[in-house]
Amino acid sequence: MKNIFKGRFWNYGKWFVVLFFAMLIFRLAYGYITSSLSQGGDYSSDYFDGVANLRKNYASEKQYLKNDVPADAQNASSQKYEKTASIKSKSAQFEEGVKQINSETSKFGGVVQYEKNTGNKGNREIHLLIGISPDKFDSFYVKIQHIGDVKAKEVTKVDKTNEYRQLNAKKASLEKTLASLNELKAKGGVISDFVALHDKILEIETQLQALGVELGNFDTENEFCTVKFSLYEGATHKGVPFIQRLKVALEWTIDYYAVLMVCLFGAALTVLFLLLILDKLNVMKVLNK
Repeated sequence: MKNIFKGRFWNYGKWFVVLFFAMLIFRLAYGYITSSLSQGGDYSSDYFDGVANLRKNYASEKQYLKNDVPADAQNASSQKYEKTASIKSKSAQFEEGVKQINSETSKFGGVVQYEKNTGNKGNREIHLLIGISPDKFDSFYVKIQHIGDVKAKEVTKVDKTNEYRQLNAKKASLEKTLASLNELKAKGGVISDFVALHDKILEIETQLQALGVELGNFDTENEFCTVKFSLYEGATHKGVPFIQRLKVALEWTIDYYAVLMVCLFGAALTVLFLLLILDKLNVMKVLNK
């Protein structure tokens, strides 16, 4: 009889032990997941996406031809591209981080093309758009990753050769049209036609000026790659020791396991009480009949 009782006690008791450890493991896993989410923050959005009229930097990879080929033809054969690095970093030493990025920019001969400072002390942000020479881009990108605690980084390279060629083709077409209109302007005619011709010439000249600005970004004398650097003020996250996590998880498991056991015990007593009442009222016998 004693052996049977021990066997049943072990069969039922082991499931309660398994339940306890399952709750403990669940709480430990929950602690790791929530801490990693809070540590990561939301760095998916880019501040510069909401800023209009930012400077566009382009560079070229020259494909040198024979010496007798004109320089213009060599430039036309160059691959034009836009290379951009985006870095988001967080630092408790915000002012020191700002000094570092300014110092590194100066050392690498970079140009700050856009700067925005926001927030009060303790919650400040600085966003910089820096132009860096293509030959120094990779070294600068590696160097500034030592500023603060980098939360997100990305490098993109987009080919702009076709866009550059299309702009040159459009410019050549407009210049031909302008030359033809100027020839017509030299001839006599009705005043109304002369006014319309003048307006058309003015329109084309405006388009040529806009094209000149766009093509100026491709000028080999001002070739840059772009670095978008965002520094956020705040303490860097320190990992929680495993012993501390285990202590918190164990306390939580004991509390809620005790509550669960009390609830199960109460439910068992309620069922037993109902069965006794039904037995006293002979309800079970009636149902059996």
